[in-house]
Amino acid sequence: MTDEVNPNGRSRLDAETLAMQRVRRFTRFRLQPAVYRETRPVEIAMWQVGGEPVPFAEAASSTFDPFAVGTAWGRPWDTVWFEVRGEVPAEWPAGEAELVVDLGFTGEQPGFQAEATAYRPDGSIVKAIEPFNAWVPLPEPGPFRLLLEAAANPMIQVPYEYEPTPLGDAATAGDAPIYRLVRLEVARRDPVVWELLQDVVTLDGLVDVLPRDGARRARIVDALERMVDAMDPHDVRGTAAVGREALADVLAAPAASSALRVRAVGHAHIDCAWLWPTRETVRKVARTFANVLDLIERDPGFVFAASSAQQYAWLQQSQPQLFERVRAAVAAGRIHPVGGMWVESDTNMPGGEALVRQFVMGKRFFLEEFGVESDEVWLPDSFGYSAALPQIAKAAGARYFVTQKPSWNETNRIPYSTFQWEGIDGSRLFTHLPPADTYNSDLGAPDLARTERTFSEKGRAREVLGLFGWGDGGGGPTREMLAQAARKRDLEGSPRVELSDPHAFFAAAEAEVPDPPVWVGEMYLELHRGTLVSQQKTKRGNRHSEALLRQAELWAATATILRGASYPAEALRDAWRTVLLQQFHDILPGSSIAWVHQDAEAAYERVAARLGELIEEALAALAGDGTGGPAVPSAANAGPLPVRGVPAMGIGVPTPPSVAVPRAHGDGFVLEDAGLRVEIDSRGVLTSIRDRVAGREVLPRGMSGAVLQLLRDTPREWDAWDINEEDQRSGRELLDPVDVRIDGDAVVVRHEFGESALALQVRLVDGRVDLAFDVDWHETQKLLKVAFPLDVRAERAASEIQFGHLHRPIHRNTSWDAARFETVAHRWIHVGEPGWGVAIANDVVYGHDVRTLEGPSGRPMAVARLSLLRAPLYPDPGADQGRHTFTVSLRPGGIPEAIEDGYRQSLPLRPARGGTVEPLVAVSDPAVVVEAVKLAEDGGGDLVVRLYEAHGDRSSVSLTTSIDWESVVAADLLERAIDSEAISAVSARRVELALHPFEILTLRFRAPRAAVKETP
Repeated sequence: MTDEVNPNGRSRLDAETLAMQRVRRFTRFRLQPAVYRETRPVEIAMWQVGGEPVPFAEAASSTFDPFAVGTAWGRPWDTVWFEVRGEVPAEWPAGEAELVVDLGFTGEQPGFQAEATAYRPDGSIVKAIEPFNAWVPLPEPGPFRLLLEAAANPMIQVPYEYEPTPLGDAATAGDAPIYRLVRLEVARRDPVVWELLQDVVTLDGLVDVLPRDGARRARIVDALERMVDAMDPHDVRGTAAVGREALADVLAAPAASSALRVRAVGHAHIDCAWLWPTRETVRKVARTFANVLDLIERDPGFVFAASSAQQYAWLQQSQPQLFERVRAAVAAGRIHPVGGMWVESDTNMPGGEALVRQFVMGKRFFLEEFGVESDEVWLPDSFGYSAALPQIAKAAGARYFVTQKPSWNETNRIPYSTFQWEGIDGSRLFTHLPPADTYNSDLGAPDLARTERTFSEKGRAREVLGLFGWGDGGGGPTREMLAQAARKRDLEGSPRVELSDPHAFFAAAEAEVPDPPVWVGEMYLELHRGTLVSQQKTKRGNRHSEALLRQAELWAATATILRGASYPAEALRDAWRTVLLQQFHDILPGSSIAWVHQDAEAAYERVAARLGELIEEALAALAGDGTGGPAVPSAANAGPLPVRGVPAMGIGVPTPPSVAVPRAHGDGFVLEDAGLRVEIDSRGVLTSIRDRVAGREVLPRGMSGAVLQLLRDTPREWDAWDINEEDQRSGRELLDPVDVRIDGDAVVVRHEFGESALALQVRLVDGRVDLAFDVDWHETQKLLKVAFPLDVRAERAASEIQFGHLHRPIHRNTSWDAARFETVAHRWIHVGEPGWGVAIANDVVYGHDVRTLEGPSGRPMAVARLSLLRAPLYPDPGADQGRHTFTVSLRPGGIPEAIEDGYRQSLPLRPARGGTVEPLVAVSDPAVVVEAVKLAEDGGGDLVVRLYEAHGDRSSVSLTTSIDWESVVAADLLERAIDSEAISAVSARRVELALHPFEILTLRFRAPRAAVKETP
């Protein structure tokens, strides 16, 4: 409101403000209550499950007790079934009777509180009930009986109050009911009053976004006031039609010829887990699809897009009847499976092959169940996007990319809305960032005004994508949203809104912007940097599972082809599906409640046990029956590079590692071999790492390495998500150990701080420094880093990402550089000058930061830090408490050495027996890395080999096999033959390849069928 202040000190409100006060009061106290014109009571009974959800049949056969409106119900995470009996009066017109429900909603945050599903007596679902979608259509006049499955999900996310809560763990959530049934009755909806309400909401919204001194706003305010004047406040229903007539002219005014066209696609972003466990997501998915199917029947123009094959699979398993209705809607073009991934995964931390399998599993499900193949990547909410993703997506058949998340950037804004996104290999995806900056739009005036304001290409383009619908179990799109869309199809003061589908949008956008700008490299999210560190046990489970899956597939394929063993295809798929689910963008990043991470850790344990069995079975098959001769101390090497005499992806007899024996030196210790000389002082830090071959010191003079830093970690908001740079100004270095001593081949350093303890073992093995950390962590809101100052003059550092690496500046020349203060790397980082550098590898660290600072001598130095542990309090107040282990290695060398150390950390030699086994495939140049060896997904028995160029150069390489094959073709990620220039020549057991920098290549070898069989 304006405005001047009169001499008496009171605001002098303008006429339009006064008019809108009157209109809004009339709307709230007269119009909204009149939507339902008559009500009838119902009989209510309830049955409390007292544990995990049960199927409909079990609930329907249970004993229900009488229940009354106003009574408390629902212990946290419990389920209560309400039996509702009532009658629709015979005199009520068809289609106007509804069951109106208020489970005790707070009026905010749909999807983060109680929800319910309404069932008919035969077990079929009618629709769902949520805070902003709290009605159920009732049958024709007469008696009815419904069962409501009400979920007492606690409201863990209170806006702007990210306080620790015990509600995220069923063991600590308590037993007191958390909801009170406010309303449950039969009501007759007045369609004319409801339509008038939608008219008023549409126009009222425009009043808030149009220029205050504009003619259009003035006319809308005048029409709304005339509507109030024309109606009788004591007979709203009788005068609603007159009220609509008063608004007809302003609603008929057409949009400007330059108005944007919002292609509105129904959507409901549902996190596979977050502030609820996956078992609750199964029900959220069913509720949302039930609502969508109801809307599809009511509005012929409505189209819904839903991603995540996992969620469709849950629906198929939990609600097969509903799934068949979804299948029919997909066939009719009303529901569009989008994204082509198993889940909307994080893209920073999953390994390359895991991101591949997200598409393989997702696309195969959509093809097999619906006969459709989506051609877009749909990741509106993930926390940044890897520069490897464009190539992976294109190799899976995708052409387009949709995300909204970069609009959350704290500092910088990507300058485009519609553009080409170029990855590390040069692959490009046509990309759109919906300019409403939300994937939960209600198509209200604020969202549409923001769309017009922030659309970067509005000078030459009009097509934008609008995603509307309440997510996370909020019910998806609503009839009110569709009413907004209908009124804004051509309305002055608003972008044009057209119900559409993703394919129509992208076709129109591509035609409209034939030469889009290009964004090169990662789409780094300048927010939620702490997700690279939070919930370290979940992250360890992911890294370990990815390594086990590689081993299991490799050895199973080798045993099947060489020894005639059965290939455990379904067991491998099950393991992959479990791991891919845990890579969802609120599970792997560590931003979920305790229950979710407990489930994840248990799932990883099951995966490890099953894959361990598969690996041992395959290795046993490769060793024969294990009798008849002396045991041979061989080792299996699943890595892509030879290790101590064992061939890559083969079995051999390893040579012993070269381990230096530490000795006392002054008040410290020395470890020394042919390559390095390492000194450790009484503070337990490295004071010298001398590269004896190059004659250079790794550490700047007077600086120490492997320094543990305990930093403050109190985010401004979003505890588990964020690391704030200002917190890193406060903290201390751990330089006062309780003990430093020699223990066998290691120097062991022990620290005690706060309630925590840490042991560090320092070894010198095969020319590298190995640092093994064992932490008993009991801090809160602290961040533990380990720092390595490096006597290196560099302007950038390399970080491993999927299928390659990324160079990032380590200076702060621009706001973009400064904002990138915590970054992702997989198994290694590298900081170097021309001809010399330092590789730092790890077994399970994702968060890193590398900066150039002024060294003690006044010359620049690089400081590399690895982020080991956090202790956020929200949403899991016990996050990361307990024991953790890490292994970090450092050695002088180039990127090839970094790659070697990274794979060695991830894939150590595994004990085997029975002598040597030649690998199925081998490459002539370590610049080309074999990432996966497996049998084909279609069960035909073909050998599939996926490899990539790892050094960032053009590489020519010979790939040889130890088996004969009938033919070889290049394939896409779904293992379908494609044309490729990478295959330059083919001969017996040899393929000549020429790869571009970071190019991924999938080869499919057709093998003699008699040699291969698969476990059913």
